[in-house]
Amino acid sequence: MKNSSSDEQAVGGAVTLGLLAAWALHDLEELATVPGWWRRNLPALRERYPAVPEAVWRRAGAVEGREFAVAVGAMAAVVASASVAGRLTGGRSAAYQTALDAFGLHGLVHLAQAGLARGYTPGSATSPLVVVPFTLWARRRLRRAGVLRPTRPRDLAMGLGLAGAATVGAHAVARRLTRATAARPR
Repeated sequence: MKNSSSDEQAVGGAVTLGLLAAWALHDLEELATVPGWWRRNLPALRERYPAVPEAVWRRAGAVEGREFAVAVGAMAAVVASASVAGRLTGGRSAAYQTALDAFGLHGLVHLAQAGLARGYTPGSATSPLVVVPFTLWARRRLRRAGVLRPTRPRDLAMGLGLAGAATVGAHAVARRLTRATAARPR
């Protein structure tokens, strides 16, 4: 069995803080593409998927670039916190490992979205190039260091649920902040 200091060296910053770096690369793609993509594709998606509630389409179409950028910043705080927790614990942190799993699963969701949209969707370029490979690599490194927790289906469901909740929360914060600054007298 390895001791704590060799575990931390075996895992290292590339694995733990690398989550934040991989996330940043992925979200740069989203920042560059989300607002314009929605404007161009919303009418065709509405037509192709009429069972989706109109409120969902209205909300998706209402997200402006500034609000989206603020939401990305809020999510950055979540991912940075998980990455630092991973670094401080040599990769053992449950928050870090859950965030890592959620990151990889969310990359698969992006690929599924691209399939449903029958083409490019924001995030679908970096998902197979950065998100999924980084997640698999980091999990392999954690496993080799002996610190990877067993992953059960419910852990994956929880990771996806937490990613969804963090995304909704980040957008709620962004909506509130952008409305508050827009309402301020200049």
